[in-house]
Amino acid sequence: MGKSETDELVDEIDVIRARLADTVDELVDRTNPKNVARRSLANVRAKFVDETGSVRLETVVPIVVGVTGFVVLAVVARRVLR
Repeated sequence: MGKSETDELVDEIDVIRARLADTVDELVDRTNPKNVARRSLANVRAKFVDETGSVRLETVVPIVVGVTGFVVLAVVARRVLR
């Protein structure tokens, strides 16, 4: 004996409900503050350290040079303005 249309609709609704529950669970997981912080830290770390654990000089050097230049400029400006 085959399934009635009602049984097929109930089955389809169950499948949709399960898919929706999975989607909601994934959204809750993605927006969990600990997971957001973990992903953010991983993204920042990936910019400064490669897969082998070595420092990415192409990222670190410009930042160090920029900070050093800013500090030197601030010290010089402070002395000139005194």
